[in-house]
Amino acid sequence: QVQLVESGGGLVQAGGSLRLSCAASGIIFRLRTMGWYRQAPGAQRELVASINSGGSVTNYADSVKGRFTITRDNAKNKVYLQMNSLKPEDTALYYCNTPPVSAGGVWGQGTQVTVSS
Repeated sequence: QVQLVESGGGLVQAGGSLRLSCAASGIIFRLRTMGWYRQAPGAQRELVASINSGGSVTNYADSVKGRFTITRDNAKNKVYLQMNSLKPEDTALYYCNTPPVSAGGVWGQGTQVTVSS
């Protein structure tokens, strides 16, 4: 049974940094591409960063490129998102998952990131 547990969110001022963590279980983590998604109030969930199974290839949404860094530790079954130079528009509930996620896919509870101006 897939379980995804996100942590590390919080309230930060614009320009600040946060590091999110996601612990995954119930999947063969080292074989799966992992991604970080976010959903702002009233908006659709969007994929902001992904990393391939070996950690050698990363992709970012244009809105976070140059500010966010996704990494993973296959020995710990964890994926991380380092977020620097945060902006108020980064405020959202952040989730990790294995893209692409099907309509009936399992999601964790997410971790809230709030950036004040």
